[in-house]
Amino acid sequence: MANDWIIDVLADLKTYARKNGLSVLAKQLQETTLIAATEIASSEEKAPETANWELGDATGHYRTVATRESA
Repeated sequence: MANDWIIDVLADLKTYARKNGLSVLAKQLQETTLIAATEIASSEEKAPETANWELGDATGHYRTVATRESA
């Protein structure tokens, strides 16, 4: 979990992009966030448990696919 801070940084950047009309950048940052979460999970040998994180705004909260409102 030492690399989880990067997820928060990407979420902050995505929030900034959305608030400032940079929709393409926000979408790319979302994709980048998913890649980062997958790589972090894989490097920590927890890929099945955490690779499917859904990342919202810059709140630092992570939700698994199983707890999402819709799949």
